[in-house]
Amino acid sequence: MGIGKCFTMALSSILSSKMRSFLTMLGIIIGIMAVIVLVSLMNGLTGQVTDTFQEMGTTSINVMVMDRSATRELEPDEAFEFVDENKDYISNVSPTVSTSAELKASGYDDTITASSATGVAETYAEMKQLNVTQGRFIQYIDVDREQRVCVIGTYEAQELFGGNAVGEQIKINGQLFKVVGVLEETEDSTSGSADDVVYIPYTTAAKMNGTSTISSYLFTAVDEDSVTTATALLEDLLLRKIGDEDYYTVTDMLSMIDSMTEMLDLMETILVAIAGISLLVGGIGIMNIMLVSVTERTREIGIRKSLGARQIHIMSQFVIEAGVISCIGGVIGIILGIIFSAIGGSLLDINAAPSVGAIAISFTISAGIGVAFGFLPAKKAAKLNPIDALRYD
Repeated sequence: MGIGKCFTMALSSILSSKMRSFLTMLGIIIGIMAVIVLVSLMNGLTGQVTDTFQEMGTTSINVMVMDRSATRELEPDEAFEFVDENKDYISNVSPTVSTSAELKASGYDDTITASSATGVAETYAEMKQLNVTQGRFIQYIDVDREQRVCVIGTYEAQELFGGNAVGEQIKINGQLFKVVGVLEETEDSTSGSADDVVYIPYTTAAKMNGTSTISSYLFTAVDEDSVTTATALLEDLLLRKIGDEDYYTVTDMLSMIDSMTEMLDLMETILVAIAGISLLVGGIGIMNIMLVSVTERTREIGIRKSLGARQIHIMSQFVIEAGVISCIGGVIGIILGIIFSAIGGSLLDINAAPSVGAIAISFTISAGIGVAFGFLPAKKAAKLNPIDALRYD
């Protein structure tokens, strides 16, 4: 008996007991669907996290000096000199000073918003690839003279000035600043977005904080291949300057992306393993139903054997039947997985499109489970004695 005939008989048997066949498939359907949905969502989340870090700059290296006594510090002039000495690996640096800020447009008592201001150098715009659509960015003279000028995002420009902000006066924590530039809109100009930013000279920000010590620096490597070397050079500099590794940290974005990706991959593996339990349960369900089917069709097996059917023919019939049940369940699970992945991605606002690889692996697993768990019942059927089978009632 050929494979085609076995396949036809398997379909006939499945269609003759539709409800039982569906319940047999249910474990496979749920397992495959869960695997595809989880893999798709985790891939989408990984992509979103990676994109977020890449927007921050894969060549970025953050340095924090945490000696509050200010007896051990890295001064801005030393940082700029260090960059000049290592141009082959490090392209630029900007001190960064963060301060909480209450913003108020001068002359408009009802337009007040809570935000934060970041003190940076004139190099910051190039390092972060910021585009100024109105006016200009902070310049060296602003930093050198501790001038009260600022560059704002489109959120502040719209909230405080209705859009036209260059040349206007803005109060930051009660101190008047002149708006010299407005950045290009990159998101949706809402509070907390990338358009909700205020940049001032880092020297001015340090003065506002009541300190002359700069504890945070942003460096950029020449390219991704130079990040590791640049990080090592910075760690060597800080060890010589600070003398104690407990008082500083050097963090590069590339390593953070790798660490985050590894963590998300581990989470994905754990979740898929949990979802795989459903596949195991589904396989056991197929084996149980096939064993019941062998018992119910004992006389049929006896008749076929008495007419000359060999063990391989009987085994092929039941293995193929189990495989067909599992494959049909796998196809249904894949379809539902794609649908629920799209729904989940839409709700979480991430790109959760299932990969072709995940679908192919899921289908292969479902077929493999059917064959593996169908083998024992098939072997039992094939070994039945035809005389005993014909006498079975």
